[in-house]
Amino acid sequence: MRYDAVLAETVGIRGDGDDLVEAYTARPLAPGPRGGVLVIHHMPGYDREAKEIVRRFAEEGYDAICVNLHWRDAPGADPDDAAAASRADGGVPDDRFVRDAAGAVRWLRDLPTSNGRVATIGFCSGGRQAVLSAIALDVQAAIDCYGAFVTAEPPEGFPIRVQPIADRLGDIRAPLLGLFGNDDRNPSPEQVDELDKLLDEHGKTHEFHRYDGAGHAFFSVDRPAYRAAAALDGWRRIRTFLATHLADEQKG
Repeated sequence: MRYDAVLAETVGIRGDGDDLVEAYTARPLAPGPRGGVLVIHHMPGYDREAKEIVRRFAEEGYDAICVNLHWRDAPGADPDDAAAASRADGGVPDDRFVRDAAGAVRWLRDLPTSNGRVATIGFCSGGRQAVLSAIALDVQAAIDCYGAFVTAEPPEGFPIRVQPIADRLGDIRAPLLGLFGNDDRNPSPEQVDELDKLLDEHGKTHEFHRYDGAGHAFFSVDRPAYRAAAALDGWRRIRTFLATHLADEQKG
């Protein structure tokens, strides 16, 4: 019989500048060792959807955490208001994200149940940040769910100050899984092709899956963009990818 009870709670982790940053966690109550997953929320924020995904990974048998990347922009605010404040300030700076994410990865590895292996997964803006985490952090796997502006410049007038990271793809240190909708414009199929080509040129381990009839945010069950067939297949591929790359390995 599968033992699927989990503990879910809000904690504080040490992030950029040694700030105590809010994060949501969920962990199986079964003993370890096991891998950890850092969930990087979408631009709409640290919301119910993001927390449901954290609990989903715990039910799958992983320690999981999601950092509130908008916490500094509007401490204590509702997710929509915090996301609006973040947009007004140009979004989450890459350097700040990396240091907050590093704190979350460290928190996962410090758990007594950790096997030392951590993956990151991000949606929307978090997809780009998942790629960035594979460049800047010591992680064993990364999953990019329709992350825009990895290779392309944002359109004129775009409210978020974000730059492509194509020139850093040669520094990726972890296998990458990419899940994209063929009806998406950010990233467009052409931009996904470019990312695929650059990763091939750098000899980076990656696998991409693309879905007809799906656009941006096809995993989001509470939004009109949700596409059940694409999301179900995507979750199946995520489970396989994590099982491959987060297999037990004792710390030390």
